[in-house]
Amino acid sequence: MTNYLRNKIGNFELYVNSNEKLTEGNESIFSDHMNWFNLTIKRFIDLFCAIGFMLVIGWWLFPIVAILIKLDSKGPVFFKQEREGIYNSKFRCYKFRSMVVNKEADLKMATRNDPRITKVGRILRKTSIDELPQILNVVYGNMSLVGPRPHILVQNNAHELEIEGYKNRHLVKPGITGLAQARGYRGETHESNSIYFRYKLDMYYIKTWSPALDLKIIWMTAISIFTGHENAH
Repeated sequence: MTNYLRNKIGNFELYVNSNEKLTEGNESIFSDHMNWFNLTIKRFIDLFCAIGFMLVIGWWLFPIVAILIKLDSKGPVFFKQEREGIYNSKFRCYKFRSMVVNKEADLKMATRNDPRITKVGRILRKTSIDELPQILNVVYGNMSLVGPRPHILVQNNAHELEIEGYKNRHLVKPGITGLAQARGYRGETHESNSIYFRYKLDMYYIKTWSPALDLKIIWMTAISIFTGHENAH
């Protein structure tokens, strides 16, 4: 398993321990770079990129996507869903609506060829455009550009029972993208151990975080999207 993770995340120093706590022996699970100065830099990057995106792209892209969604199916343009943020706090996560309005939205994640996904929604998910309204969450401060992805509450609670220390992911702000997503872990989980690998990558991110790592993950995510990873649906 260690070799598999090493191949997936590249030439990083691997931090793998099945029982992560706030400290493990004399070793903290937090990065040495996680101090007020670097966190201020992270917040500046978040705001600079989020506001810059809205000024350059968002102001014209959002209205176009909104019109396409309304023409394609009935329902609101935005989908708001309660998810868990830093220190297990609850917040409303914003997305472009990519499914028909349904009662299972908060209970069941999307699967390949999911009949709930609309025609426009399939394109939005494939390109990850459906995630862009989370830029608003970044501005509000309950999300960051980079961090562990926030899951639906039912899914999050189930994983907590399966994986010891799973909610240690919530020791930092959730992100629009993360190390796991940059390495191709997006969308439906096909393998039973896929969530465990995502969790390990999230904990590795917390352990080795730095502003430079955030910038690298943003670049890696862009490459992953443009190459059209098959798990995005």
